[in-house]
Amino acid sequence: MNLENYFISLFKSCHIGDDGAFVDGYIYSKDAFFEDVHFKSSWMSYYQIAKKAMLINISDAIAMNARPKYALLSVAMPSDISKHEMRELACGFKEIANEFGVEIIGGDTISNTKLDITITIISQTKKPLLRSKAKIDDVFAYTGKLGNSKKDLKKLLNGGHIHKNSKFINIKLRDKFVQNSSRFLSSGMDISDGLFSDLDKLTSSSKIGMKYIKKISKELGCSGEEYEMLISFNKRDEKTIKRRAVQSRTPLNIIGVGARIRYKNRCKSHHFKR
Repeated sequence: MNLENYFISLFKSCHIGDDGAFVDGYIYSKDAFFEDVHFKSSWMSYYQIAKKAMLINISDAIAMNARPKYALLSVAMPSDISKHEMRELACGFKEIANEFGVEIIGGDTISNTKLDITITIISQTKKPLLRSKAKIDDVFAYTGKLGNSKKDLKKLLNGGHIHKNSKFINIKLRDKFVQNSSRFLSSGMDISDGLFSDLDKLTSSSKIGMKYIKKISKELGCSGEEYEMLISFNKRDEKTIKRRAVQSRTPLNIIGVGARIRYKNRCKSHHFKR
C-alpha cells in the first residue's frame, strides 16, 4: 500500500473512495493546487493559475455526474503580491465559475511565501457516477487524447516553453458527454493521476480487473493531469455511447474489458516519493 492510500485508510468513512463524497444528494470535493508542487509561477500567469485551479476542482463534480453549484476558496498568497495579481486571480476564478454556473460563497485568505490554492466544490446529483460499479465484461474506455500533459510538463521542467493552448494550462472538461451518457455508464472518474494509476483505483473499487484489447505505452498511461474521463459501460450500450460521444465532439478510446484478473499499475505514485 502506498503512503497516500495508507493515510486515507486511517479514516473509516463509507463516503471516501470517489472523486468526491456523495452525501444526501450532494457531492463534496476538494483539491489542492500548490506552487512548486503542481506548478511554478514562472510557467503561468496568475489568471491562468486561477482558471486551472478551478477547473481541476470542477472536474471532480463532472466526473461524478454532478452539477457544481458552490465554491469555497482558500488562497495563501505571497506577501509581496500586487493588487494587479490579485485581480488576475479573481478574474480567473470568476471566469470558470461563471462558465459552469458556480457561485463563489466564501473561503479564506492568508499571507504566505508562495501561492497555494485549495477549493471546495459543492455539487448536486440525483444519480452519482461512482468508481465501484464496473462489472465483469464491461467495456472500458477513456475520452480525448492522453500524453501531451506529461510531455509539456517535461518541457517546462527543462526550461522550455509550451503553447498557451496546451492541455497543461487549458483543460477541457467532458461535462456534455457525461451528462448525455450518464444513464448508460456503469462507472467513471477523471484521469488526474494517469490512466494506469486511475484504472487501478477504479478496478480496485469495483473489485474486478481489466483485460487490455489494445497496447498502451507507459508514456501515455502514466501522463497525469489529463482530466479526461475514464469510464465503463455494458457492451450492449457501446453504439449508444459512441453516438453520444460524436454528438458532444468527444473522442472515445476503447481499451479493454472487465475481467476476473488482477490489474497491475505500471506507474509510480505522483503523491509521495521516497
